[in-house]
Amino acid sequence: MSPASFEVYAGRLGEILQAYDWSRVRILAEALLGAWNNGRRVFLCGNGGSAANAMHIANDLLFGISKEGMGIKVSALPSNSSIVTCLANDVGYDEIFARQIRVQGEKGDILIVFSGSGNSLNVVKALQEARQVGMQTFAVLGFSGGKCLELADCPIHFPVDDMQLCEDLQLVVGHMMMRWLRSNKTIRG
Repeated sequence: MSPASFEVYAGRLGEILQAYDWSRVRILAEALLGAWNNGRRVFLCGNGGSAANAMHIANDLLFGISKEGMGIKVSALPSNSSIVTCLANDVGYDEIFARQIRVQGEKGDILIVFSGSGNSLNVVKALQEARQVGMQTFAVLGFSGGKCLELADCPIHFPVDDMQLCEDLQLVVGHMMMRWLRSNKTIRG
């Protein structure tokens, strides 16, 4: 990658960040604050780099928002390789997140999915299962938004046809939420 390419990448990311309407991220942040104050659980999932981002953001929600107190009850669904491989082997990869939600999720909990395409079947099924359970659902999406754009209660969609930018934006959203929650903590902090 030439130095000019670095500037092009940084420029594209900057343009997206400057032009985006962040109102849906605020809705997500406020939902997370409600979950934190009411002891509800938050589940995160994604595939590949999005799975890594889900795990990173889970860490921020558990510890980063309140180093002195108690963070959010949070689970990154791709983080337990024993559960993921068992479910993938025994019931199919498309069920690895939905089955975990079926067992652990409760009405009033929150699911956040991260997906570049919004069409990964396991993420789509996670949203469908969360809806059945009565959870509030969010999706941080790129490209066209795929099926998840219609399934999530509150999609946060960056119409960007670049997977690396999509994954960068997932972390930007996560870090925005973390900082907002840290500065707006009430009961549980």
